[in-house]
Amino acid sequence: MFYIKERFNYLFTSTKGLILVSISLISLIAAIWGTLSGPMVELGVKAITVKLLGLKLLPVEREGRIIMLYHTIAMAVLAIEVYMITSIVPMKKHQQSTINATITTGYITAMFFGLGFAYFGHHFVFHGLFLVGQSLVFFSGLLLASALWPWRKEYRISNPDYSHTKKGTDLERVAFFVMTLATLGSAIFGAVTGSYWGQGHETFLAEDLIRVPHKTALELAIVGHLHIMLTLIAVAITLIIGRWFDFKGIFHKIAMPVMIIGIIIITLGVWSVVPYQTSAHIIIYVGSGLVMFAALLLVIFGWKKLIRVRIAELGMKNPGFFKKFKALLHDPLKFGPLWQMVFMNFTVSGVGIFMAVKLDEIFRVWPAREERITLTGHWHILAAIIATIILLYYADIAGLKGKTRKWFGWIVIIFSDIAFGAVTVFSMKRLFVEHYAQEKVVSWTMLLADLGLALVLVVLAMLLLWRLFDLFKKKGLWMLEKDNPELEVKKTSSPSERYLKSSGEVE
Repeated sequence: MFYIKERFNYLFTSTKGLILVSISLISLIAAIWGTLSGPMVELGVKAITVKLLGLKLLPVEREGRIIMLYHTIAMAVLAIEVYMITSIVPMKKHQQSTINATITTGYITAMFFGLGFAYFGHHFVFHGLFLVGQSLVFFSGLLLASALWPWRKEYRISNPDYSHTKKGTDLERVAFFVMTLATLGSAIFGAVTGSYWGQGHETFLAEDLIRVPHKTALELAIVGHLHIMLTLIAVAITLIIGRWFDFKGIFHKIAMPVMIIGIIIITLGVWSVVPYQTSAHIIIYVGSGLVMFAALLLVIFGWKKLIRVRIAELGMKNPGFFKKFKALLHDPLKFGPLWQMVFMNFTVSGVGIFMAVKLDEIFRVWPAREERITLTGHWHILAAIIATIILLYYADIAGLKGKTRKWFGWIVIIFSDIAFGAVTVFSMKRLFVEHYAQEKVVSWTMLLADLGLALVLVVLAMLLLWRLFDLFKKKGLWMLEKDNPELEVKKTSSPSERYLKSSGEVE
């Protein structure tokens, strides 16, 4: 009994254990439900999964199932980000414990009963428990907002290296707080619309409305909810990575106010989509530009720091360009998250802006199916890039070292980017290939996408299996992490100390 209790406490009370559970559940869902679409259908794997699990897949209910699936995964990702925030942003210990316990109970309840309702028969008790789980996740957000309140005296800072007001209010903490409030408001934005199901609102996927000239207020609200929630998840991981890198200096002083203003503008822009659809998009572009600029400053700071730390470690003096470039690429788990933010501009942001500018001139001339593919790929790539950043962060704090660290990092970075690039080319193929000559492009891009994602999933499975086998050891790494607080993300240590310890540069 003690054997089980120790491991249970590690998995559900420590930051690393909680993140491990969430990633494992998401991976399990992705592995099983991934067999229900794509090439798995043609290979007959879908039929086997349906028969083994007894899934009920009525075609008329497809949209509802997909929406339920997306929500269960999204809440697990939100939980991971909450665990990271409560571990790196100063707050009282009881607040951290309460927030983590509440969101864990919430997302697991919503996940199991939501999928049970959607795929295993419509038992409405399951749907009720799914809503209970969502409510707990929302309540944990309220607790997080309270814990992050940035105007408490004990959280004031005076260090001139970090962005703060004259009275000492930490603007980075304000950014976390504003992001949390925006997420709560945007969750309500979707929940109010969801409450009208069966009362003038029908289930649909956002990409199905692209050619509908007149959208209802409820339809616009759902489209806005989808976009803002994914955007705020991206903002949250950006702030987390900034904290991880000990973001400071002049770039930090510029980025934090810009990020705060950007979050507010983009959120208000999305909320105003319902009454002011045309002008709302202009507001969204302004907010997005500010958030992207703040992220760019973080990337520049982070890359300069990676080079500086590695050069100092090697004792080099006056290194040339190629030595600096090699130093930048030394640690893929540190380089990767920032690179993925840059790569995102080529596969998501740049494509989205180009589509907006050339919408009537190019994309509305295409068949509706082609525009639908482009939009679907757009937000799927964004979600997947965020997932790779989380994986790289977790692999670092999980203790990957040496060659294993490098192999894992580079496989995730290179093959995920090959897959995302291939999907981008596939979705935009009509720009450079006539429709009657697109067969080769489709074949090659799909092959590269499948291969890239498959390899990422394989190395992820290896990482999770390593941690699973470690749990069976009497004195495994999990025991060291549980008993040695220096291996946990400590709020008593400075951000720079956290950076050095997590990268293995000090013992």
